[in-house]
Amino acid sequence: MSTRIRLQRHGKKGKPFFHIVAADSRSKRDGRFIEKLGTYDPTKNPAIIDLNFDNTLSWLQKGAELTDTARAILSYKGVLYKNHLLKGVLKGALTEADVEKKFAAWLAEKDTKIEKKASDLVKNAENSTAQKLKHEIGIKEARAAAIIAKNTPEPEEAPVVEAVAEEAPVAEVAVEEAPAAEAVVEEAPVAEAKTEEAPVAEVKTEEAPAAEAVVEEAPVAEAKTEEAPAAEGDDKKEASAE
Repeated sequence: MSTRIRLQRHGKKGKPFFHIVAADSRSKRDGRFIEKLGTYDPTKNPAIIDLNFDNTLSWLQKGAELTDTARAILSYKGVLYKNHLLKGVLKGALTEADVEKKFAAWLAEKDTKIEKKASDLVKNAENSTAQKLKHEIGIKEARAAAIIAKNTPEPEEAPVVEAVAEEAPVAEVAVEEAPAAEAVVEEAPVAEAKTEEAPVAEVKTEEAPAAEAVVEEAPVAEAKTEEAPAAEGDDKKEASAE
């Protein structure tokens, strides 16, 4: 019969709790066992291990087999290291005093690491809690500001519109520059002045009476024709004279 140091599952669903036992390798995992050596609670950080060190070491020296989880637990508690040192005593490489001294130094170092880990976890938890609290306060302040902004009347934003309206005179200045175009229009009288020169043509038309004067001189010819009767009278005189 081979003996094996292993874990027995206990506890609720999602909250495991294990017993460390020495049992027959042929028995079921949660079946009969020879001796209970301790307990293991993995739900805590760091994990809580309560182990009967001497009895576990005794079973290990007798050649008990180990499961992977049981080996990790015994290594964590120093059972494997103590067994290794005791083998050195059997070989004559170490004395029992050396074993106790080395194991005490290792155990003190291990306890220091465990305490540091526990303190770091506490600090991290406190920092995490402080950050969560700060984050929640920020969210509350943001919500309060949003509520205040929602309940505050909007006319307060009107000055911004007025400031924009005050910039409108720039466009008015551009409109005031329009008289430059009017000045161009005012130059139009130059064309009017040219049209005023038209009377020169009228003066020329007034000269037309000269032609009329020529026409009026036509009576001179008529006078000549009127003088024709005088000739007729002369003929008559000449005829009478004859």
